Amino acid sequence: MRIIIILLLLGIIYSLASGLFYLNRGKDDSGRLAKALTWRIALSVVLFASLIIAGIMGWVEPGQA
Repeated sequence: MRIIIILLLLGIIYSLASGLFYLNRGKDDSGRLAKALTWRIALSVVLFASLIIAGIMGWVEPGQA
């Protein structure tokens, strides 16, 4: 479970960085910017839902190191 959480966080950071890149590029890349930010939102929702489900199922516990 820890590896999945780390991969989702890395995906969120990557999509956020690519969105920033397309924002600062200066050309009309609004489609690519929207797609990158959509991926970030989708990955964040998946991460949040998986943490809720893992907490309910007992796979992770609060304060677990």
